[in-house]
Amino acid sequence: MSGAPGGRRPAFPGLPGELVLEEAAGARQRCREGDGSVPGTLLCTNRRVAFLPAQAPGSRAFLHSEYDVALPCIRKLVAGKSDNPEPPCDELGRSQPALTATPSTPAAASSFTKPKVLTAASTLKFIPEELAVFCRDFRLLRFHFQENGLALQAFRVANAIAQAREAAAWLGDAGEGHDGWCCPAEAPLEDEDEDEEEGSAATLLFESLRDWEKELKRLGAVGWRVSAVNERFDMAPSLPQYLWVPSGLLDHDLKRTFAHFEEHRVPRLCWHHPGGGDLLRAAGFHAASEPGSEDVRCLEALLLGGRGPCVLADTAELPTLTDIQVAHLKLRALCLPGAAAEEKWLSALEGTRWLDHVRTCLRKAVEVASLLAGRRCSVLLQEPSDRDLNCLLASLVQLLGDPHTRTLPGFQSLVQREWVAAGHPFPHRLGLLRHDSPREEAPVFLLFLDCTWQLVRQFPAAFGFTEAYLLALHDSSFAPYFSTFLFSCQRQRGRGSPQHQPRSQTYTPVNGWRDPQPGVLQAGRTGSPACRLPTVWDWGLRYSRHQRAQFRNPVGAAGTVGPPDAADPQTPSRPTDAWPGLGAGNIFVLTKGTLSPQPFPWRSGRPPPRLSRWAPSLESPGEWGGSPGGSRPPAAPPGLLLPCAAGPSVRLWQRCYLRGLPEAQRGRFAPSPAGLAEELTLLQDRLSAWQPAGPCTEAAGSPLAPSR
Repeated sequence: MSGAPGGRRPAFPGLPGELVLEEAAGARQRCREGDGSVPGTLLCTNRRVAFLPAQAPGSRAFLHSEYDVALPCIRKLVAGKSDNPEPPCDELGRSQPALTATPSTPAAASSFTKPKVLTAASTLKFIPEELAVFCRDFRLLRFHFQENGLALQAFRVANAIAQAREAAAWLGDAGEGHDGWCCPAEAPLEDEDEDEEEGSAATLLFESLRDWEKELKRLGAVGWRVSAVNERFDMAPSLPQYLWVPSGLLDHDLKRTFAHFEEHRVPRLCWHHPGGGDLLRAAGFHAASEPGSEDVRCLEALLLGGRGPCVLADTAELPTLTDIQVAHLKLRALCLPGAAAEEKWLSALEGTRWLDHVRTCLRKAVEVASLLAGRRCSVLLQEPSDRDLNCLLASLVQLLGDPHTRTLPGFQSLVQREWVAAGHPFPHRLGLLRHDSPREEAPVFLLFLDCTWQLVRQFPAAFGFTEAYLLALHDSSFAPYFSTFLFSCQRQRGRGSPQHQPRSQTYTPVNGWRDPQPGVLQAGRTGSPACRLPTVWDWGLRYSRHQRAQFRNPVGAAGTVGPPDAADPQTPSRPTDAWPGLGAGNIFVLTKGTLSPQPFPWRSGRPPPRLSRWAPSLESPGEWGGSPGGSRPPAAPPGLLLPCAAGPSVRLWQRCYLRGLPEAQRGRFAPSPAGLAEELTLLQDRLSAWQPAGPCTEAAGSPLAPSR
């Protein structure tokens, strides 16, 4: 490629197997309407769209997320003529104050006069002056091409992005291997010294027997063991190789239970509360199941096992996959520039129902966590497939009840166990497959990240990670550079990555992309051996040391690494409430805070009437006791978080959803001392708005009130 005005571009740290298709040196990335832009080089490769600022920082991450977008993450590409020409800028990219253009109305990506949506089949019949890249992660990247010799380059790079997005943006059949996103080469991490990466604790990947045994020991779950009954994935292909099952149930008897659950996803332990409660998850009962007497005995041992009553908590009260997808589409459309008038924006936000779904998930998680904290019982989370809402609910319950999961390595291990190893179909739910049905797309994982952000906002001192970390994880879910989100289950991940032998039980990034195993060929490909993709927890590949430092909360709780000390008077060693029933062997159903007794499944008989309400309703704080007038919730047991899910307490995640708006990008790049001063002023304004109040006692405000 020939150099354009401004000289040679900085060196481009390409991915293994990445090829630069077209580039436009001298392009500018807009920061904010009427506030100048950053000069640099726009590149289109067979993997991503990348922008190299002319004044690039001295230490650049291998995948610099602020300026890059993976091809699968591009939702729409729009080219056009700019109605507002680029204001004159100084050599650092800042607009000259005397000539600053007046702010335009946010009616389009950048006030195009001839907007043209580019696809692989479309033909661009004019020289674009501006290019807008709409991303699935709510980013809006806007590039301006000046009229100083960039016409041909602008035309070529715009068409190249449209063609590359169609040719290489899809993953193909993730079950048979990723579509060549990694080649046998090695790329260094941004920093070789990663001693502080994840601190002294490493993230458990739950791909080895030792991982499961280590975590079970941390939980202190007496009466449970690790079973390798599914080690060859022959019992349940979508389940992990290892399961936590009752110690008294032999694998021979356990095999009898698989056929009685959808997709053979049997009940298994996912968390043990120090007070004695157990959290289990499973798929729905198989409709055509007719177990014999011996099978019923094994099923009773699996569900009950002498541990006390078992409470069935299904996901019928949670939003469906269709509800989540529709709400997310509406939210994404609303967060575009000019989508709604300012006076109607808040009502339009409520109309998306996204915040309603967040509230519903938090309420259900609080019900289950409160039940486990207050009563010695087993709670079985049931979903027809056990691969979507069960992942979300099980993760939220553990965040509320287990301080270790609120640390950064603990949270990453939680995602690995309850989402990645448990078989959440990431490629289908995120819409990353070429021929995927639209009905299968539903960003359940993104809804979980939003719920987690609500908890971090309400209890900032209880978490060891920050909003910046959640935002990085949100954006990384669309990046096809990591094995974490490319496959639908552990079995597919093993086939897509050629190294079938067990890996180390912990994961500590050392050398970036792994070396290929000699003599092993990638599935479905010939010629050269394939290398293993790194996990998303390789943050040094995507973020600089300075950015990663913002992932950790310096004042957050350190969390617990081992099981709570029963001798500690602050730790509840036994249930706080006696069980109001007949004791062990009973089955109850939890619905909207109400417990109803039910016969054991597969036994005849009509269930008795419902019991009285026991759990507080988060929609009616006035029903809570514990204070005059019932205005405050009861005190939470030590270690348990009880978030407020009332209307004004659930806020919009502005930093994630509104970053595509021009007014939200002020100070984003800070390419000059003036920009740094502007960003500092914004931070000071946010700090001045801090109100030291509890999450349920804060003043009611709109969902757009300043986030703490």
